[in-house]
Amino acid sequence: MPVTLLDPHRVGFPDPQLAEEEPDGLLAVGGALNSDWLLTAYAMGIFPWFNDDHDEILWWSPAQRAVLQPGEMKVRRSLAKRIRNAGFNVKMDVDFAQVIKACAAIRAGSEGTWITPRMQSAYIDLHEAGFAHSVGVYQDEELVGGLYGISLGHMFFGESMFSRVSDASKVALYHLQRQLCAWNFSLIDCQMRNPHLSRLGVVEIPRAHFLDLLKDNDIAATRLAPWRFLDT
Repeated sequence: MPVTLLDPHRVGFPDPQLAEEEPDGLLAVGGALNSDWLLTAYAMGIFPWFNDDHDEILWWSPAQRAVLQPGEMKVRRSLAKRIRNAGFNVKMDVDFAQVIKACAAIRAGSEGTWITPRMQSAYIDLHEAGFAHSVGVYQDEELVGGLYGISLGHMFFGESMFSRVSDASKVALYHLQRQLCAWNFSLIDCQMRNPHLSRLGVVEIPRAHFLDLLKDNDIAATRLAPWRFLDT
């Protein structure tokens, strides 16, 4: 069936189960990139992903969802050693704008970034409203890695991560999932699996199962900013 064209003046999405098989998960086009649209999307298991600020907004809900259970990240011996001995200082909700800007930086071998200026502005607004959070990894007071995402209820919806030194993004994820476990969060949404995430313990579950998990969580509740680690 045709992909739904959204009215930017009326917040709402079709059933995520109606998403396209090819390209996998494409559900709708249009709408607006603001807090109301984004929070509605995440609560329904939908996320935005498009390539250019001049493009239409594309909304996705893939058939298989990549997820990580807090506390179940796979930590290899070499990473554990880095966590203990590399002199990293890890902070939550410090320099959110710099973390998302670093995530948006074009990587070697890449032609562009989907974290456009419009996307960055929308998530900075969500951070200021208490829904978007960052983890920053510092070495000698320099930001060298991190990640950001959205928190709704007891689920965290990861968006992107970056490293400027070896393993810094893994260190950010390690500390995040450890803290979320302490807060009794049920799941970290990683959207789409790749080999890097798989090595860290990320698995895929069917979209229908993921949507059921959303219903089981008090998705309307949120832990307001700023976030702080319990052991710091």
